[in-house]
Amino acid sequence: MSDARMLGEELTGWTPPPRPAFDALEGQWTRLERLSADTHAASLFRAYSGYDALWDYMPNGPFSSATQYHRWAREAEASADPLHFAIQNQETGRWGGTCALLRIAPEAGSVELGYIALAPELQRTRTSTEAFLLLIEWAFEAGYRRFEWKCNALNMPSRRAAQRLGLSYEGTFRQAQVVKGRNRDTAWFAAIDSEWPALREAYRAWLRPENFDEEGRQRERLGDLTSLVRAASDPAL
Repeated sequence: MSDARMLGEELTGWTPPPRPAFDALEGQWTRLERLSADTHAASLFRAYSGYDALWDYMPNGPFSSATQYHRWAREAEASADPLHFAIQNQETGRWGGTCALLRIAPEAGSVELGYIALAPELQRTRTSTEAFLLLIEWAFEAGYRRFEWKCNALNMPSRRAAQRLGLSYEGTFRQAQVVKGRNRDTAWFAAIDSEWPALREAYRAWLRPENFDEEGRQRERLGDLTSLVRAASDPAL
């Protein structure tokens, strides 16, 4: 019997990427800015107001007043991990959502996208999708090896969004957390750097202005463009 040891691939020439240090990213329809309570909180609270279900799967919220949300935003803006961003629809000028980079681990080349809270006006829009694409692009172009997305396994819209972006389903961690007094099973998705060139081409094709009609509806779906890149699909979808 051979006693040869099985070892992982040696990462010759790889160096840990930088931590995110940018204040803003901008696309065709979207602007991301580091979350600022004084700049964004009032507009975000108005966009979220009346939609408490947005917070069902989140560790934070719902918020009963603008003051309470401002207080949370003040704490969030001081955090380096999670690193929170506000999302602006550049066509309307309104701030309608937030998201964050978290579990930022340059030593492993890994980063996660989470804390996604989208007001109804940004849900299932090219604005919110482009916000996620901007962050995925930043991570891989900066040298990260792995981009993660994790969500409550009951959160089917989040699972669909992850797969649509071309992130591969990697399994469900049972009883992973207790959130707001309830059990949370966590579904894991990720893309790795070897998949990035193909994902980048899919993103560029989807983002072409001619891929959208006069009402902003996509002609070719992002999920169709990324389907060949995914190493595994979510069996729940």
